[in-house]
Amino acid sequence: MIYFIATFVVFLLVIVAMAIGYIFNKQTIGGSCGGLSSIGIEKSCDCDDPCENRKKKNAEATRIAKFKSEQQII
Repeated sequence: MIYFIATFVVFLLVIVAMAIGYIFNKQTIGGSCGGLSSIGIEKSCDCDDPCENRKKKNAEATRIAKFKSEQQII
């Protein structure tokens, strides 16, 4: 029983330390480096028609690319 309690306390201390670090850094939690995009998969589903969020992201990316490609006078 003492091993269970000691292990629980250690895990609890680690979780508290991680929470304190997260609070002080004020950064969002990031995913792994790469993920599905690193192996060439753009979306995680097999559907032919992307979801609304994907459509919005694609439209925004197209708009930004068009904006950057236009010659601007500054």
